[in-house]
Amino acid sequence: MANFFSTTKNKITTLAVLVAVGGGIFYLCSDKGNDVAPAYCEMAAAEVSTISSSITATGTIEPVTSVEVGTQVSGIINKILVDYNDVVKRGQVIAILDKTNLESELASATSNLVSAESDLNYQKWLFERQETLHKQGDISDNAFHQAQVALRQAQSAYNMRVEAVKKAQTNLGYATITSPIDGVILSRAVEEGQTVAASFNTPTLFTIAQDLTDMRVIAKVDEADIGGVREGQRVEFTVDAYPNDLFNGQVTQVRQEATIESNVVTYEVVISAPNPDLKLKPGLTANVKIVTLEIKDVLAVPSKALRFAPVPHSIDKDEVIENCEGATKVWKRESKTYKAYPVETGMTNGILTEIKAGLQAGDSVIVDRVTTAVEGMAGAPRSPFMPGPRNNKKK
Repeated sequence: MANFFSTTKNKITTLAVLVAVGGGIFYLCSDKGNDVAPAYCEMAAAEVSTISSSITATGTIEPVTSVEVGTQVSGIINKILVDYNDVVKRGQVIAILDKTNLESELASATSNLVSAESDLNYQKWLFERQETLHKQGDISDNAFHQAQVALRQAQSAYNMRVEAVKKAQTNLGYATITSPIDGVILSRAVEEGQTVAASFNTPTLFTIAQDLTDMRVIAKVDEADIGGVREGQRVEFTVDAYPNDLFNGQVTQVRQEATIESNVVTYEVVISAPNPDLKLKPGLTANVKIVTLEIKDVLAVPSKALRFAPVPHSIDKDEVIENCEGATKVWKRESKTYKAYPVETGMTNGILTEIKAGLQAGDSVIVDRVTTAVEGMAGAPRSPFMPGPRNNKKK
C-alpha cells in the first residue's frame, strides 16, 4: 500500500514539472513573449580625420657607408696607430707591417733588373754588329736570325724584371695601411706583433664608418606585407636603448632578393635614419613601423557604418525603412525612419573610410543598432521561471 502511494506521488510531481515547462514554452512562443525589445542606434559623426595604416617589422641599425680595411700582403703588425672610436682622415696611416722581407724582395728584384738591363744592352750591341755583317754578306742568314731572337729574349726578360720591381714596390707600399675614407674606427681586429696571412683571402684589420650622423635601418619585412611598401614612405622606429624616444626615417630602397629562414620569407627594406645626436649606434635592434597609407584632412566615417543596413524583422513595428539606389550608402535615423544616403568613398584603413561625396562634416550616421535587455525593465514581460523580487518587509 505504501509503495502505491509513493509511486502516485512521483507521477504527480513529474506531471507538475511537465506542465510548468510547457507553460514556459507557450509563454515564449506567444506574441507576448515575442515583443520586440527596446533598441537604440549607435551613431557616429562624419569628421575631418587622418586615415593611416602601417606595418611593423624589426631591423638593425647600420652606417650608410662602412669599409673593411685589410691587407694584401702577409707579415707581422709592427705598429697600430689608431684605436676604437678614433676619427681618421682619408690617406691617414693607421697601421704599419714589418717591411724587412718586403724590402728584401724589392732589393732582389732591383738587382735582377740591373742584370737584365745589362744583358739587353749587350744583345742590342751584338744585334747591331750582326746586322752590319749580314748586310755585307759576311755572316749567314741563320746567324743574323739568332741575333734577332736573342735580342727579343733579352728585351722580354728586361720587361719581366721591370714588372717584378713594380710589384715589389707595390707590396712594400701595402705594408703601410692607410684609411680609404674619412670616418670613425668602429672595430680593430689585430694587435701589435700579430701575424696576418693574406694567402687565400684578405684579412680584415679595421672597420671604418664614414659618417655616424647618417645611419640606416635594414628591416626585414614579411612577404605578406612587402606589397604595401614603397620608396618614400614615412617610417617611425624605436630602439631598446632609448625606449622613450621616437626616431623618424624614410624608405629609401626595397630590395628584391628574398631571404628564407625557417620557411619564413622576408625582404630587406632600407630606411634612412638621421642621427645628429649620435644616439643610434651600429648594431642596435630597431622596432619599425612603416606607414603604408596616410591621408590627412579628409572627411571620414567609421567603416562599420558602410556595412550597416536595417533588417525589417529586427525593427519596431512603427519604424520605416527608406532605401536608396547605389552600391555604397550610409543610414541616418530621422524620427522613426531609417533613411539611406548614397556616398562616394575613397581610401580606407579598415577602421575609417574616406567620404568623397554624399556627406558633410558633422552629419551623424548609424554605426549599429543595439537591442537592450528586456528582463527586469518596467512594464516588460517577465519569464515565469525568473525569481521575483524579495519581500524585505518585516512581518
